[in-house]
Amino acid sequence: MSTTSEQLADLSATTLLRFATAGSVDDGKSTLVGRLLHDSKSVLADQLEAVEAASLSRGQDAPDLALLTDGLRAEREQGITIDVAYRYFATPRRRFILADTPGHVQYTRNMVTGASTAELAVVLVDARNGVVEQTRRHAAVAALLRVPHVVLAVNKMDLVDYAEPVFAAIAEEFTTYASELGVPEITAIPISALAGDNVVEPSANMDWYGGPTVLEHLETVPVSHDLTACHARFPVQYVIRPQTAEHPDYRGYAGQIAAGAFRVGEPVTVLPSGRTSTITAIDALGESVDIAWAPQSVTIRLADDIDISRGDLIAPAGDAPATTQDVVATVCHVADQPLAVGQRVLLKHTTRTVKAIVKDIPSRLTLDDLSQHPAPGQLVANDIGRVVVRTAEPLALDTYADSRRTGSFLLIDPADGTTLAAGMAGDAFAAAAAPAAPQDDEGWDF
Repeated sequence: MSTTSEQLADLSATTLLRFATAGSVDDGKSTLVGRLLHDSKSVLADQLEAVEAASLSRGQDAPDLALLTDGLRAEREQGITIDVAYRYFATPRRRFILADTPGHVQYTRNMVTGASTAELAVVLVDARNGVVEQTRRHAAVAALLRVPHVVLAVNKMDLVDYAEPVFAAIAEEFTTYASELGVPEITAIPISALAGDNVVEPSANMDWYGGPTVLEHLETVPVSHDLTACHARFPVQYVIRPQTAEHPDYRGYAGQIAAGAFRVGEPVTVLPSGRTSTITAIDALGESVDIAWAPQSVTIRLADDIDISRGDLIAPAGDAPATTQDVVATVCHVADQPLAVGQRVLLKHTTRTVKAIVKDIPSRLTLDDLSQHPAPGQLVANDIGRVVVRTAEPLALDTYADSRRTGSFLLIDPADGTTLAAGMAGDAFAAAAAPAAPQDDEGWDF
């Protein structure tokens, strides 16, 4: 089986869109998601019956579509979203994985989790309230996570008489703010999730709006990219050496391609050792192929017997990332226990986990106004801040701006394996200045 570059270009256009929703409390986010699922015929009959029964028991005449996503009992009782709810649905034009994230400020870490793999974020705004602090906070998180597409859904337009000036003012304010953060594309859509206006079907009440509905935009937003133009990265997950009579000399390096594409005959560098070799074969699904691309799981074979193990990174010889032991990054703290200067942690990057020390926490970000609180000393749950981490071994780390996959990492408590923080290497925002070089502290053993 042989795959050509032309076939790769054809297959690089994905039919899957991962997107996340975010909004302030009572902006109608769960109702929007429920309406999207209901009107796109993505709700099973028994699910709808359960929602109708639950709504009737609460004294509601019409089904509360928010219950389609608010699955926890506490969410239903309080009428809020607490956990990240993942939903899969599909239309004839595209498949979707939706992360419905909470709106409360104390659940910022949940939004970071949901948006970390999203290619698009839907930020809801109540038309009566306009852009509020939590709206700016969600826009900042989307910009921080380098989500390439942001949809501003101005909800509850029915409660402001579908007035175009109200929508225009909110759209202008949000677009100006998000653009300053470096969000590359912003699409504003006026909707009423409760009434179904501009969610799946065009609204008859807003003839002044000529843009797409929410679903139409989700189905048509370009999320494909030329995988051959990405920085190719292959974290080694497992070394295969059968040492059988049939395969006495077989040595293959198995894993999932994190980004880009690899071809037979291509010279590569193995990091962190820096040794070089050439790809002699690529095995995928039991067959040999000439080319493989992200996110395929493959086995790569090299011309030379190099000491390679789990956690090593294979990259094109002319496009290999630099290795470093000083990681300067932005992290979102997700654990209940704080992260403090001097704390010993484990840093997990792709398939590699190394010992590390938090050498400095230069600042904590205030998402309300994007101000920096200098030298906070520690980060607590839901905090986002800059950290300097010294690792015991070199890491082949890209900047998060170049690769969301190989520019991200986790900080883990070595005592119990708890995830402490999710990190993004490099500058915080697209327009941010370069971070200061880490200072060389004394007294550490690595």
